[in-house]
Amino acid sequence: MNKVELQDKELLAHIESLPKDEMSIFVMADGRIRGALFHGTRFVNQARLQHNLGILETMVFGNAALCGALMIPTMKGQEHIVWRYEVDGPAKGFNIETDSTGYVRGFLLNERIPVDKPLENWNLAPFLGCGTMTVTTIRPNEKNHQESTVQIDSLNIAKDLAWYYKQSEQVSTAFNTSIQMDKTGRVIGAGGMFLQVMPEIGGTKAGGSTKNSSANTKADEQLLERAELAFKTAPSLGQWFCEKGTHEDIIYGLFREFKPSIALKRNIKFDCPCNKEYFLNHIKHLPSSELEDIRKNGPNPLEVKCNNCGSTYLINTSEI
Repeated sequence: MNKVELQDKELLAHIESLPKDEMSIFVMADGRIRGALFHGTRFVNQARLQHNLGILETMVFGNAALCGALMIPTMKGQEHIVWRYEVDGPAKGFNIETDSTGYVRGFLLNERIPVDKPLENWNLAPFLGCGTMTVTTIRPNEKNHQESTVQIDSLNIAKDLAWYYKQSEQVSTAFNTSIQMDKTGRVIGAGGMFLQVMPEIGGTKAGGSTKNSSANTKADEQLLERAELAFKTAPSLGQWFCEKGTHEDIIYGLFREFKPSIALKRNIKFDCPCNKEYFLNHIKHLPSSELEDIRKNGPNPLEVKCNNCGSTYLINTSEI
């Protein structure tokens, strides 16, 4: 990826004063619940720079990319997920790719969302709508990819992704993302969090029975209700990280009754493995007639753009 550098000195100074972008993965409630908290201020700014996005487009794509980052802890081993979100609203949707190595990339289906009146708030519902989302999981050495499609209509990206996990994988999951902008529309804070209930293994602590008692089931329901309530009382994560809030204060404060423990921290970036050689190789495999026409009539150099990260590569015709 050709990384676009931030030129706004005031914004750059603010970002450099913040803790680094990082994801904390944690477990709680004796391992029944796992979660992740992601500080992504630099992450969202990089995504915006790569695609040269406006304010509204940054809010849509930034929240989608944050959700994509939060899918990484759900991966099993080496995986690559393609998340296609298509709706009938003005935004049209997006395509997000996320990889177990820790990078996220993607693009909006409509990079210039039409707005017919001034925005009164950051409610994205009017720009989304009804549609479908398709999640494709790609694993090394597997010819057949796992693909699942669900209908969506909540008008909320995070809630739609949670709905996917509930419908497709029968796992209770919650996502929360937030982007804080200043009065000029600059991204000064961004973050996201998810919780997921782990599948229960049969058996009781005392006797090892493969059936759960009604008392255990009731206790389990109450546990999940309390965890959901705590999750909903989280502060705006964009504002939290903008004001230099820490991961530990959120995790150990918000969920203290569930005795959380941070298992690991990892770096997540908006990045793309594309490079000039990748596109050059594709061009060389064009039909010989097309290659001859390019050599004779140009343009020279060829300008090739990566849809997933906005990088532009110039390829001289002599190279093909």
